Amino acid sequence: MGCFFSKRRKAAKGGAQGGAGQDPPAADEEKPPSQYSWDQRAKVDPKDYTFSGLKEETVGRLPGKVAGQQFVIQDCENCNIYIFDHSATITIDDCTSCRIFLGPVKGSVFFRDCKDCKCVVACQQFRTRDCRKLEVFLCCATQPIIESSTGMKFGCFQYYYPELALQFKDAGLSIFNNTWSNIHDFTPVSGENNWSLLPEDAIVQDYVPLPTSEELKVIRISTDTTKSIIPITRGGRQKSSEESCLAVFFAGDYTTANARKLIDEMTGKGFLLVQTKEVSMKAEDAQRVFQQSASDFIPLLEKGPVVALEFNGDDAVEGCRSIINDVFSGTKIFVSENKVSASRDVDSFYNFADMQMGM
Repeated sequence: MGCFFSKRRKAAKGGAQGGAGQDPPAADEEKPPSQYSWDQRAKVDPKDYTFSGLKEETVGRLPGKVAGQQFVIQDCENCNIYIFDHSATITIDDCTSCRIFLGPVKGSVFFRDCKDCKCVVACQQFRTRDCRKLEVFLCCATQPIIESSTGMKFGCFQYYYPELALQFKDAGLSIFNNTWSNIHDFTPVSGENNWSLLPEDAIVQDYVPLPTSEELKVIRISTDTTKSIIPITRGGRQKSSEESCLAVFFAGDYTTANARKLIDEMTGKGFLLVQTKEVSMKAEDAQRVFQQSASDFIPLLEKGPVVALEFNGDDAVEGCRSIINDVFSGTKIFVSENKVSASRDVDSFYNFADMQMGM
């Protein structure tokens, strides 16, 4: 042992030794710290993902500035707040008289102790607790829940800007899964109704105005219902006719575009879009929903989820079949055969879809 240490001291005195005889580093020499993959990530400053204690201000985040992070909005009064990006979750606490736009949220949006706010929201889950008089244009993939909240009003999400479609994809949200009017009141009061629907002709800009700040004016927004990323549905409003029609598109390169085209054609002829759904199906599901014609469509199910549309109006079945024959002659689409079978088709498909999505 004595020879080892005396040799090390000589090397230190005479300089570094090369070759196979080079001495090991001294025990007290510092080694460079280990580098891990998470050390390479950009540091997240919570202040960049928080609006807190603001009063009578217009603030927001441009596309790409949130990029899937969590966001917090709290203690704001009489503010215009815009999140033009997708995020993980958003909580809104103790806000009063604010106008709020929230781009697609992968998880939950939770309003707590807020009052007199007007909002446009797209999310996977929507919940309020201890809120009063919120008016919300909503896209929600699951059943919205209110708790200890009163004077709540809901309408269908209607908004467009160029980056919004990709943000929905980044958030894992389908534009066809929107249960905006299927509200569950966790704390109902006998003889009272804590929520209702906004007027059918409600205009988003009358509730949440377009941003006027120089920073946010660069976003090319449209609130024209015909341009909305989310198809405008009637939801739980009373149907205008006893006749509905079910049309189902199967996965392919143009599924979304074809579904949007049929919506435009049908609504252009005065028919109403009641509800939409995008969901995966198995062979046994197709047997139950499509019955005699199931064998024609089962091979198509392996390609991905289907997109279903319910239209309503007198002669909806005839109108829908005529448009599909004229416009989509080369595309395999399930469409109700007649008025009698259409009612069964709609009930069978949407009962299946609700069970599939746990609603």
